[in-house]
Amino acid sequence: MNDEFITSDKILTSLSREPILTVETLDDLDASDLSEICDATEEAIQAGGGFGWVSPPSRSVLENYWRGVLLIPDRILIIGKLDHVIAGSCQILKPPQNNEAQAFSCQLTTFFLAPWARGYGMASKLVIEAENYAKSDGFNTINLDVRATQDRAIQSFETLGFTKIGTHPNYALIDGEYVPGYYFTKQI
Repeated sequence: MNDEFITSDKILTSLSREPILTVETLDDLDASDLSEICDATEEAIQAGGGFGWVSPPSRSVLENYWRGVLLIPDRILIIGKLDHVIAGSCQILKPPQNNEAQAFSCQLTTFFLAPWARGYGMASKLVIEAENYAKSDGFNTINLDVRATQDRAIQSFETLGFTKIGTHPNYALIDGEYVPGYYFTKQI
């Protein structure tokens, strides 16, 4: 009988390995995906980055929200996984068909990352995947808006070539105080 002991070298190797980052467009959420994306959403909201939510809604509201996203043909859900667990997402929102004048542009929206997934490059991977999708779907411009308090997101967008084009002084109302918002655009 050969008993194998785990050495400190093996532990250090497994702890120091690079995390596995994947980004993909989803057309369906199975039960595990739905649970993971709801968990990540709740954690992002609690950390102050909940793409509009200030406090986490009930689990049933979150589940219904994510199921609903997949029912809207003009919304494209892009998710990011860290070590095979959904850690964040963004969406591409296409303009309505009657808006021919702005048919060249889409909106990057509902962008978030769970706090435990920050610092691994996931934000860039999500945005780049969104840009690639938008470009392959015929768009040449991506627009987005973000709360001025979202420093890391703003830094990511600027690093990826988005240009700040405006400020809205009363963009959001958080705890009775107005928070400004910024508008960004990028030609792709």
